[in-house]
Amino acid sequence: MIWRFLYNTIIIRVAWIGFQLIALVDAKTRRGIRGRRDLFANLASAAAGWKKGAPRIWIHASSMGEFEQAKPIISALKTDIPGLVVVVSFFSPSGYENSLSYREADLVTYIPFDSARNAAEFVKLVNPTAAVVMRYDLWPNHIWRLHDRKIPVLLVNATLRKNSIRNFPLFRTFHRLLYGSLRAILTVSDSDRDLFLSYGPSVARVETAGDTRYDQVVRRCNESRQRRYFPEEALEGKKVLVVGSSWEEDERLLVPVLRDLVAADTGLLTILVPHEPTVAHLTALEERLNGGISSLRFSEIVSYAGENVVIVDSIGVLVSLYQYADLVYVGGGFGDGIHNVLEPAVYGVPVVFGPNHENSQEAVELLARGAVRKISDGEELRAALTELLGDDGLRQRMGRTAGGFIEERRGATAKILSYLHKLL
Repeated sequence: MIWRFLYNTIIIRVAWIGFQLIALVDAKTRRGIRGRRDLFANLASAAAGWKKGAPRIWIHASSMGEFEQAKPIISALKTDIPGLVVVVSFFSPSGYENSLSYREADLVTYIPFDSARNAAEFVKLVNPTAAVVMRYDLWPNHIWRLHDRKIPVLLVNATLRKNSIRNFPLFRTFHRLLYGSLRAILTVSDSDRDLFLSYGPSVARVETAGDTRYDQVVRRCNESRQRRYFPEEALEGKKVLVVGSSWEEDERLLVPVLRDLVAADTGLLTILVPHEPTVAHLTALEERLNGGISSLRFSEIVSYAGENVVIVDSIGVLVSLYQYADLVYVGGGFGDGIHNVLEPAVYGVPVVFGPNHENSQEAVELLARGAVRKISDGEELRAALTELLGDDGLRQRMGRTAGGFIEERRGATAKILSYLHKLL
């Protein structure tokens, strides 16, 4: 009980003050505060329309990336349990705002600020049969309130690094008690499992279940193959390079290489998907391409007339566009870290990326298997693209390795569902 007292009398009060101060200078934080103003009224209104006696599950994710990992779980539960009420909550504005149209949730909401009073009100209104927290985003008062009401909570896709702040002595003691309030912790890997088990016997049941991201990328791949974005004649006789989530640092290296590949008459079509397709970025990119490279915006694809580059000026279509790729370049490797490499790998195509890739464990593993290429500068990029576009056999071998890597790791959703079915 002493930890609850310290958390609610000191930590949560300091955090609230910090939250308000950050909002003075950060627009995203202000959006989060505004979005929570009518939270309980909206939640009460929604709950009034839910069928009495129907099982309910509350799934919480910090942001959009973590929620992607929850989607295969939700989809399977909705299929298996008719009438199931699904409440999805987010901490971040980006996750909340981008998921409001998610059809398989009965309600998408913010999680309230983690005071004891807010947690009690939220849990009372949602009244879940069970709760699932994705990856790491445990809010103590909400977890304690669920535990006090004997509502089981699972932490799934759980990860824990050796250098995590949670392993520092003081934080370790606090988290040992917090983890003890959970019904089970289902980890991504055996090494994660062992680190959670090191917290001692008070910790909930801990088992390796795997990572639902692999199930989700397979699911999205299968759905994407049902959509068509390019006329067949645009692709006929072409090799297709898809550039996913590029930043200016990537494009600065890519454009000279593309210019040489086009000049060599390689029959290359590049589908270029900027990470931030703002008007300013698109215009600057078109200006950079001028001089030997013809381009067309994706929104004008019906007018395609053999342009060398199609610049994607919309969001939400990248995963579907990977289906056309013979080769993929994933951006971010010359900045803070590369973006998702699983999304192209699931299509069985090789991937090239920049040097900053350690943020992605799957990129590290795919590199060790020879399914991807890491480049460090423009010359290495030129050499990699030239070799891979010119060697069909090499591309196919690397692609099979990438696809096999993902196939080996499928199945986490089924393991998690075996727990949830018992609770619901």
